[in-house]
Amino acid sequence: MSSSFPVEQRTGPRYPIHIPVRAEWDDEASGEHIVSEGETENVGPAGALVHLSQLPDVGSRVQLIVLDAQGLTLETITEVLRLEHNPVQPLAALLLIDATDEWRGLVWEPSAPHLQVGKGEEPYEDF
Repeated sequence: MSSSFPVEQRTGPRYPIHIPVRAEWDDEASGEHIVSEGETENVGPAGALVHLSQLPDVGSRVQLIVLDAQGLTLETITEVLRLEHNPVQPLAALLLIDATDEWRGLVWEPSAPHLQVGKGEEPYEDF
């Protein structure tokens, strides 16, 4: 009898952070261009778990646009790895196809818990 265990494929830690995003893709069945806004649940060095009001299909390519106060920080192409069809909180796990260096510098590294210090708070240190 062989047993199968899931293989961890993460390339680094995930940081829980809520960043506004917009996802755009073309629906294969209808050909319709879909735009869905949401926010990240967490970010990693090569992808993100995002809340979206409408979910793309697993395996599809999605343009992910990370938004800031001016409306745009980064655009990248992602692939949908998995979906969670929770009616309250639909989620899509997205893997970066391009712009990985920009993602790490503009999104992932600044999201690290030790960098998320509020006014009057001491930085977190891991001993």
